[in-house]
Amino acid sequence: MTVAKTSVQSGLVFSKEARPETLIGAEPYYRTSLGAAFAGDSSDLLAKLPDSSVNLVFTSPPYALHFKKEYGNVAKAEYVEWFLQFAKEIKRVLTDDGSFVLNVGGSYNAGTPTRSLYHFKLLIALVEELGFHLAQECFWYNPAKMPVPAEWVTVRRMRVKDSVEYVWWFSKTPWPKANNRNVLRPYSKDMLRLNQRGVRETVRPSGHHINSSFIKIDSGGAIPGNVVEEAHAESMLKFGNNASNDQFTKRCKELGIKMHPARFPTSLPEFFIKLLTDEDDLVVDPFAGSNTAGVVSEQLARRWIAMDMSAEYLEASKVRFAEFST
Repeated sequence: MTVAKTSVQSGLVFSKEARPETLIGAEPYYRTSLGAAFAGDSSDLLAKLPDSSVNLVFTSPPYALHFKKEYGNVAKAEYVEWFLQFAKEIKRVLTDDGSFVLNVGGSYNAGTPTRSLYHFKLLIALVEELGFHLAQECFWYNPAKMPVPAEWVTVRRMRVKDSVEYVWWFSKTPWPKANNRNVLRPYSKDMLRLNQRGVRETVRPSGHHINSSFIKIDSGGAIPGNVVEEAHAESMLKFGNNASNDQFTKRCKELGIKMHPARFPTSLPEFFIKLLTDEDDLVVDPFAGSNTAGVVSEQLARRWIAMDMSAEYLEASKVRFAEFST
């Protein structure tokens, strides 16, 4: 695969060989040979995209937390109505075999050690009101999550640490494009041992039939589970989010650039981009922040469009594309 090259803008140069921004018809904040980033309201920018033009929308909007974040987050009571305005456009722009992957975290209710249902209400609204299909519910296991709210977890010791977030995979039709061969994991030691030793045909107490084909390892790897783990893991999708010392963070600190404070690891969009798209497909992130999905798309030879209200965060995201510059 030939990695796209970029050209300089504000210290980096970005090539104009490919212009995904023509789908929107506006001047991007910056562009690369495969993608474009736009500063502005994503509900307006999504509305400019043609019908059925996007293969994957992968995004993580601000969560409805009980405390305010500097990048802005909507109150729980307003969250579903707020997000549906974006979701309507997302459904319109998806191809019939396209997917919409939404990462959204849970939250505690203010003042009590009880959990909010806001994200489940959103899930139901997306399916029952807008007509999305829930292709699969996945879970991002992040062992590096902080033990919050501190009052319930570390002070009163009444709750355990919250270490998973929901990653819901929606589709426009019941038959989205997907190929789990693109995200196979290494076989476990147990599977390799069974393959060498052999297994007798049997019926488990659950009723599942185990036959000789059960231990074949000619598929190239094991099918991952829906708890999203490191590339070397056997089945889970576990992505630790220790980003304080990654190259992006270090470079932003060196340049004195303010970066988005809530970033997911590159492994998370990488998994779903590989699973749900092919090269040259178009990936869109309406809440791009530091544009992690964009740089992963660039690395995987997918076209991409990033959108964010904050030009400051997009400015910092340019650092991610320095490795492609000449």
